[in-house]
Amino acid sequence: MLDDILNRTDIVELISSYIPMKRAGRNFKAVCPFHHEKTPSFMVSPDRQIYHCFGCNCGGNAFNFLMQYERLEFLEAVEILAKKAGVALPQARTESPRAEGLTTQLFKINEIAASFYQSNLNSAQGTFAKQYFLKRGIKEDTIKLFKLGFAAEQWDGLINYLRSKNISLSFMEKAGLILNREGGGYYDRFRNRVIFPIFDVKSRPLAFGARVLTPVPEMAKYVNSPETPIYTKGKHLYGLHLAKDAIREKDFIVIVEGYLDYIIPYQEGPKNIAASLGTALTIDQARLIKRYTHNVVMVYDSDDAGQTATLRSLDIFIEEEMQVRVVSLPKGYDPDSFVRKFGIDAFYGLINSSKSLFDYKLDMLKSRYNAREPQGCSSIANEMLATIAKVKNAILKGGYVKQLAQNLDVKEEALFAELKNIKDYSGSQSTVVPFAPQKKNLQINPTEKLLVKLMLEESSLIERLKEVLTPSDFQDARTTKIVSIMFDAVSQGRKVVPSHLINSCMAQEDLSQMICELSVMPQVADEDKERITDDCIKRLKEHGLKGRVEFLRREIKEAQNLKDEQKLQKLMQEFCNLTKRGPT
Repeated sequence: MLDDILNRTDIVELISSYIPMKRAGRNFKAVCPFHHEKTPSFMVSPDRQIYHCFGCNCGGNAFNFLMQYERLEFLEAVEILAKKAGVALPQARTESPRAEGLTTQLFKINEIAASFYQSNLNSAQGTFAKQYFLKRGIKEDTIKLFKLGFAAEQWDGLINYLRSKNISLSFMEKAGLILNREGGGYYDRFRNRVIFPIFDVKSRPLAFGARVLTPVPEMAKYVNSPETPIYTKGKHLYGLHLAKDAIREKDFIVIVEGYLDYIIPYQEGPKNIAASLGTALTIDQARLIKRYTHNVVMVYDSDDAGQTATLRSLDIFIEEEMQVRVVSLPKGYDPDSFVRKFGIDAFYGLINSSKSLFDYKLDMLKSRYNAREPQGCSSIANEMLATIAKVKNAILKGGYVKQLAQNLDVKEEALFAELKNIKDYSGSQSTVVPFAPQKKNLQINPTEKLLVKLMLEESSLIERLKEVLTPSDFQDARTTKIVSIMFDAVSQGRKVVPSHLINSCMAQEDLSQMICELSVMPQVADEDKERITDDCIKRLKEHGLKGRVEFLRREIKEAQNLKDEQKLQKLMQEFCNLTKRGPT
C-alpha cells in the first residue's frame, strides 16, 4: 500500500508546491528549506523519487519530506498523500466500531461548537455582537474567514445544542466547553461574549477565546479555553494556519499579542502575521515559528507589560538562533488601534523601521536606569550581557560586546570579564534542540558504498551480486542491512526502488540518509559499470579475507596462551587455507 502511494506521487510536483526548484541535469535543485544556505544544495531526483541535501544531509522520499516540512507524524503524512493519490486506506479497527480516539472526538466537538457560535452571530440575540465586530473595523468576509461567533447569555445554550448532536457531557467537559456547578450539573463556560476560535496549523479548532461585550469591573475581559488533551496555550499561535504560506514566502513573521491585534492588520495588509495568545512567547512557539522562518518582527504594546513580554521573548529567539527585530508602537496604541487610526501603510512603515534586538533592549534599559551613574550602568550591562551570553556565534557575541562598550563608555575587557561569570557563557550545555540539526557525514568503506550505489542504479545488478556475495561480506552494519533488504526483495520478485527502500529503513535514519545521498550523486557511466563492479567485488573479498586472517591470528594467540590444542589445530587449519587463497 505504501509503495502504491509512492508510485502515484510525483515527488518533484510535491516539493515544488512548497519551494521553487530549478532543473539541474537529470535532477532538480533548490535552496534547502530545512537549514539556512545561500548556495542551493538541496537535490530532488525524479528518477529515484527521493530528495537529499548535501548541506545538512537530510533526505528521504515523499513521506519524509511531508513529515519534515509540515511536522507531521508518519501516519498523518501517509493519510495526506493517500488522499492526493486516490489510494483508499484500510479503516483502523477498534474494540468498539463506534468508538473514536479522544483527539478526534475533541476536534469534532470543537468544530460543532464553532458552527454553533457562528450561527448565533446571525440570530436576533447576536445582532449586538455582530455590530461590535463591525464597529471594531472587522469586515463581513473577515468574520467568516476567522469563523468569529457569539455565545448567548444562556447557562445551557451550548450544552443543549451538543446534546442534540449526541455528544456526552463528559466529552464537553474534556473539550473545556462546560464547567461543573457547585450543586451538581454543568453550565456553559462562555456566555454573553464574542467568540474567537483558535485553530492549529492544520486548520482544526483547538480551543476558544471569548471577549465580554460590555466590560464590567468585576468581570474578566477575556475568558479562554483551559488546556485540554489537544490544546496547550504555549504551543500554538493564533492565525498561523492562515499565515504559514505567506510567512514562508516573505521569510519573516510579524508577531502581535491579541486576537484583534492580529485580525485587523491581517485584514488590511500583511498576511505573514500571527498572535502569541498571551503576553510572552514560549520556546515551543519559537520552535513552531522556525518551521516556516528564522526571522521575526515583534509588535507588542508599548505599555510596561508589553515591553517586559518582548524582552523575555528576545532571549528565547536568541537561544533558538533566530533573527529578531522589534517595533516600538507609539504610547497608548496597540496594532489594532494603530492600523485603524493611521492605516496599514503606516504599520508597514513601523515594520520596515524596526530595531534590532540589541538596540531595542538597550533603549528599554536606558529608559529604566541612569547610564551615567555607576550602579545604573552596571544594571544595564548585566541585563544586556545576560542576553549576549545566549548568542552562540562567537563573532556576533564579540560584536555585541564591542557595541555595548561603546554605548556605555566602558572597556570591552571589563564586559568580557563579567560575561565569563554568566552561566550560559561559561560552558553550560544548552538543552535547545535545533530546528534542522545537521546530520554527520556517514563514514563508510568506499568500496561498500560504491557497490550499494551501483545496486541502486541497476536493479539487475543485485541478482548477479547475490550469487557471489552475501550481506555478511559487507563489514559495515549499515551497508549489511541495506544489502540484505535488497537481496530479500529480489528473492521475493520485487523491484528495488530507492523511494520504496527508504520505507523499509524508516526507523534507521542513517540508512535512509545513505540511500538518499547515493541516489542523487552523479551516476556511474554505463561503459564503466562492469569494470567497477568487478573491481569492487575483488576489493570486498580481499578486505574480508584480510579481516578474517587478522581475527584468526588473534584467536590463535589466545588459544596458545590457554594451551587449547584442539581449538589451536582447528584455527591453524583455517588460517593455512585462507593464506593460500591470496596475500595477507
